[in-house]
Amino acid sequence: METIREGGFLYFGEYLLREFLPRRFLNEVSVPIFVIMSPVGIFDSGIGGLTVLREIRNALPQYDYMYLGDNARAPYGNRSFETVYAYTKECVKWMMDKGCPLIILACNTASAKALRTIQQKDLPRWNPEQRVLGVIRPTAEVIGNYSGTGNIGILATRGTVQSESYLIEIRKFFPGIRITQHACPLWVPIIENNEAHSPGAFYFIEKDVRELLAKDEKTDTILLGCTHYPLIKDILQKIISPEIKIIGQGEIVAESLKQYLQRHPEIETKCSRSGKVDFFTTDDPSDFNHHSELFFGETVQSVHVSVESSHK
Repeated sequence: METIREGGFLYFGEYLLREFLPRRFLNEVSVPIFVIMSPVGIFDSGIGGLTVLREIRNALPQYDYMYLGDNARAPYGNRSFETVYAYTKECVKWMMDKGCPLIILACNTASAKALRTIQQKDLPRWNPEQRVLGVIRPTAEVIGNYSGTGNIGILATRGTVQSESYLIEIRKFFPGIRITQHACPLWVPIIENNEAHSPGAFYFIEKDVRELLAKDEKTDTILLGCTHYPLIKDILQKIISPEIKIIGQGEIVAESLKQYLQRHPEIETKCSRSGKVDFFTTDDPSDFNHHSELFFGETVQSVHVSVESSHK
């Protein structure tokens, strides 16, 4: 049986049932002719989402994954709601056209500024059977469990902080939690340029941390609200008291995805399984490959794509 389309494979057992069982039996039961199986999509504005993909792959190695980084237009952190939505919409549509039954926005800014509109406005029009999920909601569902004092600090990009998405979502699940936030606009370029361990970078990282903690002296848990930030966790541990927990999103999102697939077999059965990962970027692949190893933990080979015409 031939491949149905690029990235999708026939669920052969159901085809055999349809072809060879008596029509009388088939009229009594509902048996789909085939199920298109395709990779789970992971989208980020750049390469930070690779830290999330790494944890997802560790937890769910059996599935195939397709990663898209919109590096040509990164970073998203300081862009307007309208621009982030437009860019994210184009990238999500491109991945949907490739057949991804489920797409994870492994980007806090895209999750904060674009996810809800895509879910409510665009998905019903494109394909209501496909799903798009973010990283803020699964984090908000559990972050309060880490705090003993009920005081949580969030370090994130300016766009994520200004959206107040974490404040809104966390308070749905933990209404008594006190939350403080601080934007760290220099951290992403520092990390991507591999300068985090330089003396100059340490000054700015420490300054941002001190400013967050000064807002609430009872803070006992700090959420790293950007997928880049786990890469400097060792530096943060030198600045922050060991009594304060530092929480990244990768493991939380991976566990949430595992539970989601268990609850939604209609999506899980459409996810192809060969342990393969394909990488795509809207910018220079050689540059993407060079920087990605730091985030993903292994060598990456990417392909350049254009997404601008995928949003219509």
